[in-house]
Amino acid sequence: MLHLASRSPRRAELLTRLGVQFGILDLDIPEQPGATEPAVDYVCRVAREKAGAGLLKVVAAPDAAAGHVCVLGADTEVVLDDVVFGKPADAVDAAAMLRRVSGRTHQVVTAVSVLSAAREAQAVVVSQVTVEALSDAAIDRYLDSGEWRGKAGAYAIQGRFEAHVARLDGSYSGVMGLPLHATAGLLRQFGLLP
Repeated sequence: MLHLASRSPRRAELLTRLGVQFGILDLDIPEQPGATEPAVDYVCRVAREKAGAGLLKVVAAPDAAAGHVCVLGADTEVVLDDVVFGKPADAVDAAAMLRRVSGRTHQVVTAVSVLSAAREAQAVVVSQVTVEALSDAAIDRYLDSGEWRGKAGAYAIQGRFEAHVARLDGSYSGVMGLPLHATAGLLRQFGLLP
């Protein structure tokens, strides 16, 4: 049985596309990079911590089913100039993030960890996203849409912001939050996909 250690509706939607059945675990894992922690290391650590916390929760449940239990944890962050742009605190923070990525290419790093009691595996996908130069009016319109809330880097590529993405090199689903090709490969290693 597979469990998704995420409250993200986007991750659940993407995982559904692989045709695998899964349960959803509601966890609250702190997401704060260490002072000198490289961005990719941070994203990998958070993904593994989510999967690990999820596995502990599943195996500790009194009605835990015996058998092959796996937990998938993932983390996605926007990175520009070695700075991790997490989820914006408010509209002012979101506007500042959008101004920083405007007219530039940044990275979107997504790590996926799959854990069972017997093994673990992880994949990291780094995509390059180039955003057109954004006017103040374009930023204001996007902020008014509300799509930025709860999104790393203050945007959702699968929504209105996609019109501002001039180029994407990498995984579209990875920028959304779960790189399907890499995830399918991990699930095959655990016998969860043919």
